Amino acid sequence: MSVDVSIDPESMRAAADEASDLLKSLGNRHRLLILCQLVEGEKSVGQLAEFLGIRDSTVSQHLALLRRDKIILGRREGQTIWYRIESQPARKVMEVLYDIFCGTQD
Repeated sequence: MSVDVSIDPESMRAAADEASDLLKSLGNRHRLLILCQLVEGEKSVGQLAEFLGIRDSTVSQHLALLRRDKIILGRREGQTIWYRIESQPARKVMEVLYDIFCGTQD
């Protein structure tokens, strides 16, 4: 395998830092399950809590971390906040993980 010398090492290090940060955000079972649900479309805290079998407050804590890391975004509709994946890199990673681990098994 040859090394592509046209890639700027500093740019590659910065990209690796971004990838590492994304993977740290994804490196939690509950957050992965939340994002797997959001791959399918917008969900509310209540829907996510019911799916995960955990309290709304726990889901909210995980959502706050994902919002802080700019992975998800929420929109208010009346009393309900609907969450979706906002980060395109996170969406792509989650779609691959979803296909491998959650998709229909052959």
